[in-house]
Amino acid sequence: MGFPGTWMTESESVVYRVVPKCACSTIGQIMYYSDHGEFFDGDIHDAKGGMHKWALEDSQPLITANIESHKSYAFTCVRNPYTRILSSFFDKICGIQRNGKRYRGNLVPLLIQKYGIEVGDPETGFEFDQIKSFRRFLLFARDTIRWRRPMEPDIHWSAMSGHISTFIVNGGKYDRIFWTEHFNDGMKAVLDEIETPKPVDITKIPRFNESEGHGPKRAFPVEDYFDDLSMHLVYEIYKRDFQLFKYDFEDPSNKMPTGEIDLTEVHAKLGE
Repeated sequence: MGFPGTWMTESESVVYRVVPKCACSTIGQIMYYSDHGEFFDGDIHDAKGGMHKWALEDSQPLITANIESHKSYAFTCVRNPYTRILSSFFDKICGIQRNGKRYRGNLVPLLIQKYGIEVGDPETGFEFDQIKSFRRFLLFARDTIRWRRPMEPDIHWSAMSGHISTFIVNGGKYDRIFWTEHFNDGMKAVLDEIETPKPVDITKIPRFNESEGHGPKRAFPVEDYFDDLSMHLVYEIYKRDFQLFKYDFEDPSNKMPTGEIDLTEVHAKLGE
């Protein structure tokens, strides 16, 4: 199976397992900058050079050799499951994508038809019942993850532990997993452990949120979107994420982690 979703700097200073909706655009740009002294002009997900990616065939042997010998420092980044699934909804379901179209072509019409979801329209300022539609989207997300229908689960709302486990199962070992909620501290800790061809001052790095501005703004606090049933669904989908990455399931309004991530526990539980 190899190492899907893995990026590595050309200098092989660091290896990163991408987890969608967890600051991956910013992390990718920092990696690119650390080799080249400039940011990639465009969305880093579109870069076909300047960085090794598992999706690029020529990069695969280099990434495999590096990870199997644990030659470089390896890390990833996680996010509160409540805010992550909300972000996926507003970006991928309600938002207009970089190509000017809806995400995955027929996905949104399918959701409108089968789940009664509304997504609004840029022409009318994206006015719709956000809470009702989001809760219906949660049902859809659960159906894709639990029963793989009406489609396979999408990488943007499948569990973080699933993404992170493929790296471990195939022979990789993480040196650090940090939280987007403490991004600067976490990214600085990674940079402090590696030698980069170009120096990176984390305090001067802009945020690269490629999905921003393409869809409706969240109109309510996070906790308003999750009633008792929604919380139950979220726990059903993301139980391991809450447990392993130390997030508070009981309180959707608390996006901050409640304890330290135990890397030994993560490797043991996700390496099975």
